[in-house]
Amino acid sequence: MNWRRTRAVARKELRHIVRDWRSLGMALAVPVVMLMMFGMALSLDVDRIPAVIFDQDGTPPSRELAERFRGSRFFSVTGQVRAYREIEKQIERNGVLLAVVIPRGFAADVRAGREARVQLLFDGSDSNTASIARSYAESLVRAHSAFVRQQGQNRRGVITSLHGAPALDIRLRIWYNAELESRNYIVPGLAAVILMIIAALLTSLTVAREWEQGSMEMLLATPVRPAEIVLGKMLAFFAVGVADAFVTLVIGAWYFQVPFRGHAWLVAVSTAIFLFGALFWGILISAIARSQLLAFQMGLISSFLPAFLLSGFVYAIESMPWTPQLISYLVPSRYFIAILKGSFLKGAGLEVLGFDLLFLGAYALVIFLAATRKMRQKLA
Repeated sequence: MNWRRTRAVARKELRHIVRDWRSLGMALAVPVVMLMMFGMALSLDVDRIPAVIFDQDGTPPSRELAERFRGSRFFSVTGQVRAYREIEKQIERNGVLLAVVIPRGFAADVRAGREARVQLLFDGSDSNTASIARSYAESLVRAHSAFVRQQGQNRRGVITSLHGAPALDIRLRIWYNAELESRNYIVPGLAAVILMIIAALLTSLTVAREWEQGSMEMLLATPVRPAEIVLGKMLAFFAVGVADAFVTLVIGAWYFQVPFRGHAWLVAVSTAIFLFGALFWGILISAIARSQLLAFQMGLISSFLPAFLLSGFVYAIESMPWTPQLISYLVPSRYFIAILKGSFLKGAGLEVLGFDLLFLGAYALVIFLAATRKMRQKLA
């Protein structure tokens, strides 16, 4: 390999990129627009769940339970209904997701120490949100039940421990994302997805355009070797990819206030290696497709869908069937997202993220060899 010829290819390609200011502007603006749109619109936080109360008992104990739901940050009680028909109408109109029904005799059961029943009605059309709302509501009811039981014991003079306090004192502490903000989880993964899409499409469309215009055949007829062509084109677009990565990560840390606790050098090295692999992948696609339309379709399908669905960005890999779990090991975004989340949220170092970094390097090398081989076949 001759580095002088490689630099010449990179310099030529960089001049084309700078001259086509519309494409360059799109390449720099699209990641910012995607990050802002997805970062603000995509949220996994489930709170302020619309709910109504149907209090058939109308007693102080039933009103106390209703106030529990009104005071919770997870529920937004929109009002009180007087019949099951009203609940049905509101759920049909997507007005509420939960209805709390407190039956008659609730206060009598509480005062007598019997099991007091409460009915929770959910709109199951959104199964994921309904299951989360169910866990919130059940936890709230259990907490209220424990509070009522403790009050009854104290009134009867029952000592619950040696010091007169509850025997079990549970204190919860959440590490790495104490506020449970979904943006802290989403934005680092979103940066990886955006970079994968942009990098793959940049090289695939540009090189495919050269195939259509015939300039690629002219380049292949020169003494420049296929490996030098692939590496030179990658280096030119690598500068654009680095700019996209810098802007994306800075917006994530500054605008979305995602905490950064890790090592900047680890993020920089992993980003560079990830961009190598993604850009080489675009060149490989362009060598196979040789038309802009087909290259765009192949690039979008092979970059966006795996990065979005099989990388652990939104859906936990552990909860997937075993077949998608096996396929996810071949998705580079999975490892890059692990590095970004480990660096931003946990402050993990190379001793924890070394395997992920090693896989990214192996992926970039394999795709580089495959793209070079495909270019060499075009010369034969």
